[in-house]
Amino acid sequence: MARIVMKFGGTSMAGIERIRHVAARVKREADAGNQVLVVVSAMAGETDRLIQLCREAAALHNPHEYDVVVASGEQVTAGLLAMTLQNMGVNARSFMGWQLLRATGAHGNARVEAVEGQLLGAALNEGIIAVIPGFQGVSDDGRVATLGRGGSDTSAVAIAAGIKADRCDIYTDVDGVYTTDPRIVPRARKLSRVTFEEMLELAGMGAKVLQVRSVGLAMREKMPLRVLTAFDDLPGTEIVPELGKEDMERNAIAGIAADRNEARITLTGIIDRPGMVSAAMSPLADAGIQFDMIVHAATEGIGASDLNFTVPRASLAQALAVLEPYKEQLGYERILTNDKVAKVSIVGVGIRSNPELAATMFRTLAERRINLLAVSTSEIKVSALVAEDELELAVRVLHTAFGLDEEQES
Repeated sequence: MARIVMKFGGTSMAGIERIRHVAARVKREADAGNQVLVVVSAMAGETDRLIQLCREAAALHNPHEYDVVVASGEQVTAGLLAMTLQNMGVNARSFMGWQLLRATGAHGNARVEAVEGQLLGAALNEGIIAVIPGFQGVSDDGRVATLGRGGSDTSAVAIAAGIKADRCDIYTDVDGVYTTDPRIVPRARKLSRVTFEEMLELAGMGAKVLQVRSVGLAMREKMPLRVLTAFDDLPGTEIVPELGKEDMERNAIAGIAADRNEARITLTGIIDRPGMVSAAMSPLADAGIQFDMIVHAATEGIGASDLNFTVPRASLAQALAVLEPYKEQLGYERILTNDKVAKVSIVGVGIRSNPELAATMFRTLAERRINLLAVSTSEIKVSALVAEDELELAVRVLHTAFGLDEEQES
């Protein structure tokens, strides 16, 4: 008997017929003798509808009340799924997020601090299928707190770790993790296995299959993950700590990630002295604005430098407002922006031991006259900032250059 957490996304829960389909899949796992806990998202489009209602009610709405409203979508699907299972003769009941997850941090983007595993464990040991709304917990002040978009993935992984589950299955509208977005490259291939590190980079660089925080949590807790489709009985993708002997023939590059959610900021003529990069980036960090691809270029003897970095496109206006009061301290002449940029990345464990892979990336893009606006690297990732209208070409040529079009995966 295995203890399994099954998480179903919004498209899986979009209407009663799909909820019945999910219930049948859950019942099948229970009939096989497994202890099953289910985490659900709101119906597809419901969270966006609730967010819009909040905006219409008050442009500067209270974040505590915002969480109360947007958390309701998952509560509806949890109750409906529990009802459907009961109608099938299954011993099931719904819980609420505030009963199980303690969360800290900003409302609307809280982080899981602890899971009440004892309550869930007792229910599972009594043969109950527990159905839990994802995306939410309870804050230190006793209020509902949501975990940010895609937070149901994080809920599922946290709960799986909290109850010491044997695995966590994430059911989505795709049947696994692909070498790139199939809408850009129709010959993209599904990977049978990908490492936690690779998945973390792919998710962080634009792949939308899993929320980045959920992958990081699973890696830290060593929680086995599977990505599967909710609509067909197809093999998915396993997220594993490391590749095994059966993966020896797998391409050194796992995939090509594309992210259009980028904007570039350039501060020109910054005073060239120690601490100026910190002085510029710290206010952004304090405001909770993510930044990446930092390039600080100083010209010796001039006494001034330029600072380039990227932020999420949706955060561009906020970032500019945060930086404006620091103009005198930083001494910058102008702030230049470009929101027509995008990021393309190669990801794979092979990068750490083979510098030729990065060289191949740069050469391939140069051959197609794709200009690199910035570059950043890690042990298993190389990212390049390019013009947004060149992104799809960049993804296609890199996918081919690294042999990902070929049928190397079973």
